[in-house]
Amino acid sequence: MYELKVEGAFEAAHQIPNYPGKCARLHGHNWVVEATVKGTELDELGMLIDFKKVKKALADVLDGFDHRFLNEIAPFADGVNPTAENISRIIFERLTANGIFPEGEGRAFLASVTVWESPKSSITYSAS
Repeated sequence: MYELKVEGAFEAAHQIPNYPGKCARLHGHNWVVEATVKGTELDELGMLIDFKKVKKALADVLDGFDHRFLNEIAPFADGVNPTAENISRIIFERLTANGIFPEGEGRAFLASVTVWESPKSSITYSAS
């Protein structure tokens, strides 16, 4: 099994409504995001998937969060709390829907997305 990792980042503010502490107030983070792709089958060039494709897909998704107040954008504006947990799931879903991952057993697939809201605090979302 091959495991490829690509990292991206964005800066954004949020607040966690109903949180019993400081996080209920407006604050920001320098978010770091890691996408992990796994698979067993390499292409004709000997690649699981081109790093460039994954980096671009991740950058495209993160651009929608960058320098934003997360509570004001979908799906957070619709009542989903902008926690690191929900952010990791939403990034995972958007990357999966991107269409860069080929179909078929052994082919590259998005295994997980890890989001750090600080250098010492992260959450990982995976489909399984």
